[in-house]
Amino acid sequence: MHIARQNDDGTPDYHGWPDRYGFLASNQHVFDPVGGPSDDLCVFDATNPPSHCTPASLAMILSEDVPLRNVLDHPPQPVTAPLFLEAADSSFTAIDFVPDSFVSGSVQSGALLYILEGDLGFSAANSGSDEVGHEVKVVNFLDSEDGLVSLNISRFAKNNTSDQAFITGAHGLNRPTDLRFGPDGCAWVVDWGAVRDPGQSGPDTKVKNAADGPLPQIPGTGTVFRICRSGQ
Repeated sequence: MHIARQNDDGTPDYHGWPDRYGFLASNQHVFDPVGGPSDDLCVFDATNPPSHCTPASLAMILSEDVPLRNVLDHPPQPVTAPLFLEAADSSFTAIDFVPDSFVSGSVQSGALLYILEGDLGFSAANSGSDEVGHEVKVVNFLDSEDGLVSLNISRFAKNNTSDQAFITGAHGLNRPTDLRFGPDGCAWVVDWGAVRDPGQSGPDTKVKNAADGPLPQIPGTGTVFRICRSGQ
């Protein structure tokens, strides 16, 4: 998450994209490509895990794209660091500040909610068994005695499976992509539904019929969730 500010001349500030991911330059080895079906140079080969690329195409990826090269010759202005980072592949898709009528319990005045759509199964999971994504989170801004502001980030709504709800037949979050507070004071979350994927991050969501791949959406599973404070 990044707080954007305008420069004195009206131009936006710069947070480093595309040559900086969060706090690190994109040519750091942690970002080195390792192949995989989503790499445009990968020629798919199911018999060659974990990259699932033919040996020749994997060799090309490792020789041509490691390390990643900068797109820009130099930063156009000093880089503004982010407030915080989310896990890789969590897919930060929407954010909104809560109205006072929504404040209760873990949600304090001035807080915001944001949603993570989750990964699409093109690479191995990056966050362990408690997969990041398919959820709503809350950020509370806390004043400290020294005048600085600290952040408290916690989970607000998520499936017990820690993945898409359709896996267990539950009626929960699958692919939340937008969140807005309405005039009723409730949070409205748009979820485009259950999706099967290549299964690299977990076998439960893997495409059953390869001919339907790579991302078949299950019809009739799109949902609009209305989340209100208890008693509304």
